[in-house]
Amino acid sequence: MDAIQTDVAIIGAGLGGCAAALAALRKGCRVVLSEETKWIGGQMTSQAVPADEHPWIEQFGATASYRALRNGIRQYYRSHLPLTNEARKLIALNPGNGLVSRICHDPRISVAVLNQMFAPYSLNGKLQIMRKHRPLLASTLNDRVHGVTIISLDSGRELSVEAPFFIDATPQGELLTLAGAEHVVGGESQMETNEPHAPLDADPLDQQAFTFCFAIEHHPGENHLIEEPRDYEFWRNYCPPSWPGQLLSWEVVMPSTNEPITRSLFGETNGYSWWNYRRILDRSNFVEGFASSDITLVDWPQNDYWVGPLCGVDERNRLRNVESARQLSLSLLYWLQTEAPRPDDGFGYPGLRIRADVVGGTADGLALAPYIRSSRRIRAEFTVVEQHFAYPLRSTAPEFFKDSVGVGCYRIDLHPRTNGKGYLDLGAWPFQIPLGSLIPIRLENLLPGGKNLGTSNIANGAFRVHPVEWSVGEAAGLLAAFCLQREIRPREVRHNSVLLQDFQSLLSHEGIELAWPSLSPV
Repeated sequence: MDAIQTDVAIIGAGLGGCAAALAALRKGCRVVLSEETKWIGGQMTSQAVPADEHPWIEQFGATASYRALRNGIRQYYRSHLPLTNEARKLIALNPGNGLVSRICHDPRISVAVLNQMFAPYSLNGKLQIMRKHRPLLASTLNDRVHGVTIISLDSGRELSVEAPFFIDATPQGELLTLAGAEHVVGGESQMETNEPHAPLDADPLDQQAFTFCFAIEHHPGENHLIEEPRDYEFWRNYCPPSWPGQLLSWEVVMPSTNEPITRSLFGETNGYSWWNYRRILDRSNFVEGFASSDITLVDWPQNDYWVGPLCGVDERNRLRNVESARQLSLSLLYWLQTEAPRPDDGFGYPGLRIRADVVGGTADGLALAPYIRSSRRIRAEFTVVEQHFAYPLRSTAPEFFKDSVGVGCYRIDLHPRTNGKGYLDLGAWPFQIPLGSLIPIRLENLLPGGKNLGTSNIANGAFRVHPVEWSVGEAAGLLAAFCLQREIRPREVRHNSVLLQDFQSLLSHEGIELAWPSLSPV
């Protein structure tokens, strides 16, 4: 079997993996970056989810490199697409004018901009991106990972990647299992974390729903009906526990109250529009004739899949749940086209057309990969829990971490879980990311590069979003580079005040904010 030697091996090219790679490359490291799909970028690209961000993202609370990504997306639209003069002048251009994000945009643009950011390092040979490769095996000795075997999904060829540092940036912490890293699946017990919202007993099935997103446009008067999905009869009649009725309906649950609420496609009810929620192309931003329809991404409660988990189950059950989730999303589309009640007392919107090209050109039109909210999480030197930053539990300010390596901000937002529990939605203070949450309790050269860091299941509801995942990955990439240069271990940085100060100075120099100004909770 062939082998590649590098300085930092990053398994998984989601947002955290991309940030880790760029950080290590900026400090002169050689990097191998592997990715299971054909697109780098994870949540923002292959999972087709516009950025979930906090209210102050345009002014504070993001790293310089994450801002460069956002600015690059906007500049791509200005340079290559026929915006109206009014849209072109907008400093904070929101291409889709979606409600969920200040930068709702086409995932193909994110892919293009990320590839541009990596281009100098690919051209000078410092970076190798191994697309459509997944991790197969890991070899460890004396509490160190020595190599990870990845396999090509096209050819079946296996390749060993060897490095002094490894970063697990896979969507669900797959490398943690392969490397034998101590980790948590699902929810911890209340006795372990002292969290008031934790269950009395640990529950590995306390995993959030995952979702196969898809893009649609609307052409009234046309017929773009898909073939009836195989499992449509099941899903059209499915009434989940703790849900107001059938899942495929306009009645959903308000996360903050768990009370039923009625929504509609185009805002005919309560003025709330699913169409505008994650709209990624608003025709009003473009010259007349460019687009025949707006485009929106469907990531709604109705296609959240919580019937079964992905972590902690055998491969047969994992694949079954993946396929069942695909059937749910296709069934939602078919219901929208054929049976969804309209305000004119009719049923169905046959003019809805799925846009497979927007999400990577898959055969069924669904995203290249499911949107993952729950991951395996390392047993870390320090674990962030809800009482560190949940607003209901802290009346004045969040916990201050002297070993901060970044900041984040989001509500503690847990979607329905695979154990039958519903939403958990808690206000939260803007928070810091402590270095201790990036350091495994035993392994010396494996770092988390996303939502697999040391947080509780509940706290991870705020850490799982786009800019926080990027910040965790960037901190991990810089930590690996710092340790390589100094010939030290990551845990030494945390426990040596001089090293910690030097590392935090590096982070600040790289444009990473380590503390928040005084702000209100979200």
